[in-house]
Amino acid sequence: MNLPLETERLILRDFIESDWPAIHQYAGDREVVRYLIFGPNSEEDTRNFLQREISLQKEEPRQHFTLAVILKPQNQLIGTCRISTLDTVNKTGSIGYCFTKQFWGQGYATEAVRAIISFGFHELGLHRIFATCHPENIASARVMQKIGMQQEGYLREHHWIKGEWRDSWLYAILEHEWT
Repeated sequence: MNLPLETERLILRDFIESDWPAIHQYAGDREVVRYLIFGPNSEEDTRNFLQREISLQKEEPRQHFTLAVILKPQNQLIGTCRISTLDTVNKTGSIGYCFTKQFWGQGYATEAVRAIISFGFHELGLHRIFATCHPENIASARVMQKIGMQQEGYLREHHWIKGEWRDSWLYAILEHEWT
């Protein structure tokens, strides 16, 4: 696989041990994770997450890529972007992303998601890539819309998260729509 991925302003690379403090900055922030299935993380939660992701880098064949998003000029970790192959027969994958609050609203998520989608279609050979977001997470929905994902549906109470059933918007993009 051709990693790391590079965009105009970002590098997307595998996590390394020394990324822990930067990961914990967003994963431990209640506002950042309010719509996500995890968090806010304790230090132990973040350490366990990082260990799990580093161990998944060794899978053969590798089907799970959770990448650190690095701001080039500062060489600073500002978030994460993930793609996972969920169904090899039907060539289906899912994506997710999360960014440190101070980097919201600057187009970094859109730039990183474009790179990870391109990687999914061109490197992983996927046909369909989907993502979900909480109905109130307007910023996440806008990222998916900007990169050309289509809203396919509304999933009612499909996740038990933080002690409650949660709904989600479902977005997807097909390979021929990307190219």
